[in-house]
Amino acid sequence: MGHKHIERSRAIPAFSRRAQWVMDGSRSQPQKGIASYSLSANAQRPLAGAFHAAIFNTWRRFSNQVLYFAPPLIVGYLAMQWAVERNEYLNSKAGRAEFGEEE
Repeated sequence: MGHKHIERSRAIPAFSRRAQWVMDGSRSQPQKGIASYSLSANAQRPLAGAFHAAIFNTWRRFSNQVLYFAPPLIVGYLAMQWAVERNEYLNSKAGRAEFGEEE
């Protein structure tokens, strides 16, 4: 039975054995070769430089993608503008006089 326990612990990666030791709550010695480091909560700056990086990353990503979406957007806008002007002309007095009952 003890032999199976050794085989099982070898099959579990080192980080799992460490987590298992912590989760068991046993007061036995931790595994050798595992170092843990921590930083005081007062010394941490989790958002240090995040806003500065976000601005420049957003600009970089936008400038790399603008040629993919801007031309279709411009073509669509111009087509819609032409269609609205054409519709207004066809429904005006001059448009009805020119085309009459044809359209």
